[in-house]
Amino acid sequence: METFEVIQPGPLTTIQDLGRYGYQQYGIPPSGALDDYAFRAGNLLVSNEESAASLEITLFGCQLRVLQDTAVAVTGADLTATLNGSPIPRWETVPVHRREMLSFPRLKSGCRAYLAIAGGINVPRVMGSRATYTKARIGGLEGRALRKGDILRTAAARPLTRRARISAAHLPAYGSRIELRVILGPQDDCFTEGGIHTFLQSDYTVSIQADRMGYRLEGTPIPHRRKADIISDGLPLGAVQVPGDGLPIVLLADRQTTGGYTKIATVISVDIPELAQTKPGDQVRFRRISENEAVTALQEYERKIQTAKNSSA
Repeated sequence: METFEVIQPGPLTTIQDLGRYGYQQYGIPPSGALDDYAFRAGNLLVSNEESAASLEITLFGCQLRVLQDTAVAVTGADLTATLNGSPIPRWETVPVHRREMLSFPRLKSGCRAYLAIAGGINVPRVMGSRATYTKARIGGLEGRALRKGDILRTAAARPLTRRARISAAHLPAYGSRIELRVILGPQDDCFTEGGIHTFLQSDYTVSIQADRMGYRLEGTPIPHRRKADIISDGLPLGAVQVPGDGLPIVLLADRQTTGGYTKIATVISVDIPELAQTKPGDQVRFRRISENEAVTALQEYERKIQTAKNSSA
């Protein structure tokens, strides 16, 4: 069913789901939504499966014409979404009607908004996923970001009995200064004691080299014991690489699958959404936690999603 026409795509709008798994040995990263909390919440609001394909809209400028009556939910960054020029609420089910115009004109807070559409965006699965990986041109709509004139089709939707919203207690706040929890390693022994201290006590700035592959940070260099290079090994989501210049790089969903730089730490998965909502110029600080604390944080995160789901029913 043809549901939306792209009038303006914005700087980077892609179709994403929760990722493509089982292919990293072939050099294919998971991709998928960078802020999985906002993504999953949006789908819950329109009675989709949590993994249903939705739009990830970066910064501003996306404009869509409605071709069929449906329901949507806008979550994540505040891009001042409007329907026919009137503001619409975020984190809430919103009915839209044929010929109306849905716009995301300017950035107010955060970096990435998500548009969930009842039924989910219907594009072919590639390796089990609809997520767009632009570097290999797979998934999504022809493996690329949206363009002017594209038509978005959706699958049959479940009947929506009433409008729903995520409760205020479950809404994230997007600030310009964040703290990311990390587990040290696996190559923290390649850094001096002073280097570890620098990493954990310094404020870093998100550079202009920040995208779906990873965020390069600027600030105080982290000294290595000897050299930055190691034999290439696997790269998990949130790995903090430190190349020869001593400045950390946090790897994200479109990261390369292996790498040969030392990794001082890994950002825990539940803090990745917060990082994904930062933009160049924002400040990042790291805090060390234990593996047990990381497991507890993940359990709390999943409970929060479930509670949000219940509050939206």
